[in-house]
Amino acid sequence: MNATSNQSALKLADVRKSFGKTEIIRGVDLDIRKGERHAVIGPNGAGKSTLFNLISGRFPVSSGKIELNGQDITGLKPFEINRRGLSRSFQITNIFHRMSVFENIRCATLYALGYRYSFWHRLAKLADAVERAEDILQRIGLQNRRDTQAGLLTYAEQRALEIGITIAGGADVILLDEPTAGMSRSESDHAVELISRVTEGKTLVMVEHDMSVVFGLADRISVVVYGEVIATDAPAGIKSNRAVQEAYLGTTLAEA
Repeated sequence: MNATSNQSALKLADVRKSFGKTEIIRGVDLDIRKGERHAVIGPNGAGKSTLFNLISGRFPVSSGKIELNGQDITGLKPFEINRRGLSRSFQITNIFHRMSVFENIRCATLYALGYRYSFWHRLAKLADAVERAEDILQRIGLQNRRDTQAGLLTYAEQRALEIGITIAGGADVILLDEPTAGMSRSESDHAVELISRVTEGKTLVMVEHDMSVVFGLADRISVVVYGEVIATDAPAGIKSNRAVQEAYLGTTLAEA
């Protein structure tokens, strides 16, 4: 479990999002602490991925305010938010399939190390980028697949690579959108161990449907139903919350 503080890493105040006349996110308030591992759960169509898209700048908010480490990021573009210390993964694996595993990771390190577009720099000679990429490969357990084309990895390996890309830029707030979706139980267990290890000391926010993953990783859990947060609590409190159990239409969180 990460050591948490009383300071906010990510704060949402009355955040709303409408598409036309349809309101999808309806006044969400969240206060996620630095160093916390926080899960966002809810039924399909509850608005969880939309919420992630608002936080990361992929969608503009209709109203409300989002702060990252005390700075207002409402309305900023995704790359601007990333450069302020937030990185995210997606439900659909988002990697460069024709590049090697190592090249994928190295590319993700460049901006954080101060490199900008330049046709005269040879990437192979950027010792700090090479060193950081090699370290991340070791941490995500893909060092033996270093020179493999990313598109040839297994699905679970591709998800591990995407997590590596997500942390490569040094962001201190990490958003993972369904990181274990489509995995077998053994693959999911391995992913939980990987996520726990590589996010040590960082703030983690994840959307996840697998309750064993959620209860195995999260310090606190927020439940979103119809675009609203109906409960935020430690795992034990969420398991026993009657409103949460009703929102899952009979699924037994208490047994998860």
